[in-house]
Amino acid sequence: MSFWSNQPKNLGKLHKDKTGILKHREWRGLGDTMYDYYRWLITWKDMIVMVLKAPVSTVKGLWSYRWMASYLSAPAWIDRHTEGLRGPQLKMTHLHFNAMIKHTTDMINVLFKNDKHFHKNSKMSDKTVCMDELFSFEIMAGFPNLYGVPVQTIPIFLSSMVDQHITPPYLDITESYGVPADVCPLPSAEAGVAINDDYPMFGKCFLSCNMPCDGSIMNSSYIDRRFNLPSHVVNVPLRYTEEEVQEYAVDEVKSCIKFIEEQTGEKFDWDAYFSAMKTYNKQLEYELQKWDINKTDYPQMTGATFWLYRLFYFHLSGGFDKRFLKTDKKVNKIMMKAFEKKTRCSKEMRHRAIVWSCPANYYTSLANWLENCWGVNVVMDMETMISYIMYDTENQDKSLATYAKTLQRTTMRKHTKGGYQNVVDELWRICEEFNADTVIMYDQISCKGMDGLNGIFDDQARERNINFIWVQQDLMDPRTISRRDMREQINKYMTTVLQEEPVDPTLVDFDDSMAW
Repeated sequence: MSFWSNQPKNLGKLHKDKTGILKHREWRGLGDTMYDYYRWLITWKDMIVMVLKAPVSTVKGLWSYRWMASYLSAPAWIDRHTEGLRGPQLKMTHLHFNAMIKHTTDMINVLFKNDKHFHKNSKMSDKTVCMDELFSFEIMAGFPNLYGVPVQTIPIFLSSMVDQHITPPYLDITESYGVPADVCPLPSAEAGVAINDDYPMFGKCFLSCNMPCDGSIMNSSYIDRRFNLPSHVVNVPLRYTEEEVQEYAVDEVKSCIKFIEEQTGEKFDWDAYFSAMKTYNKQLEYELQKWDINKTDYPQMTGATFWLYRLFYFHLSGGFDKRFLKTDKKVNKIMMKAFEKKTRCSKEMRHRAIVWSCPANYYTSLANWLENCWGVNVVMDMETMISYIMYDTENQDKSLATYAKTLQRTTMRKHTKGGYQNVVDELWRICEEFNADTVIMYDQISCKGMDGLNGIFDDQARERNINFIWVQQDLMDPRTISRRDMREQINKYMTTVLQEEPVDPTLVDFDDSMAW
């Protein structure tokens, strides 16, 4: 396609050493450069509108919470995920990120306007259900008069993606409190936010769960003590492929609904719920179409945006926020048009890759670097292929059974729990479906979930003649294994095992230790 004639070279020279700050915006040809700049302005517009809606509360939040300043770097975060993109891929990526930014600024605005640290009498507090971030919001669709807040998402989970330096202080706080350093850094950082009293405080009740691991269960106790609200634990079965556990799983969901009703005085509205699930199903249809296109010789959704947007709307849409569906319609139209024209998603695609295990929050754009530097296109990843079960929109029991199964197949859980077949066999099935010749296997050094499977993965990859690249990372702590260290592990494999030359040599090695 003609827009690839403007494919840049020497992308590594665009950035200042160590800080990663752009020396100037990337030239993509007149049309794409103007579109990129237009979307850059929209991001700043959304952030400014957030401040103008509640200027005093936002300024208080900026000065009170360490994590809030990280969101000022959101435009740079988007730039990292659009680097090197052209044409339809650039447009689809920007539309996805714009939807995420709009929703994020709305959540921050609601948090600060009702934070008891700033406002002692919050009218909205009694209408708010605080939830663990791994809950899917479909449950709140049945309570249209209530507002659900994913407690950890804004203060630490999302901010750690935007700014790699925001997490270490919270990890140090938790360890100084006596928690061992070998605990998964995600729940450890979230506990640090609670210890430091950096969570905005409001809500009527709190829902926690046992997902995804024992570290998260520990973290729930810290948050429970900090919020000091009536709480309810939803225990989600680990062996989720066994039909014997499903009745128990549905009972847990029913107990969750009963708890919300008792605490808030609201009754579950089945009409509102079913209406939202119809929207959810439509979103899922668009999602599955992305997957089908990526199985072909002309994949359209590669890089990191694929899983980032999927993770975001999966947990926060709930079917009742139709802004995501609006974005999905726009993206689908662009995607199908590009696919019909057999548009290439990048100038050079040498390998089709699957990303497996949990990605590093502090380096969400690694897949974009892979594409620009080595011509490795990620066509599917573990965190995209979370639950994709359609909801029944008429039968109450069947619909609740689907919600129970959706919880069991949520982020960081579907392929790390439930038995060997979900971790190993599922990977090879996906490699075959998506015609992948390469696997990027994240070795999260603080996670015990994949221990003992290293040799099995290597042996079976050799049997299938699949390039298997182990990339060690520490999920939330770049001090242990830096972004540069992660890239170097891939560089060594590409140069020594595959004996390939980089697509862009300026991206092979650079220092971004001080970058956001």
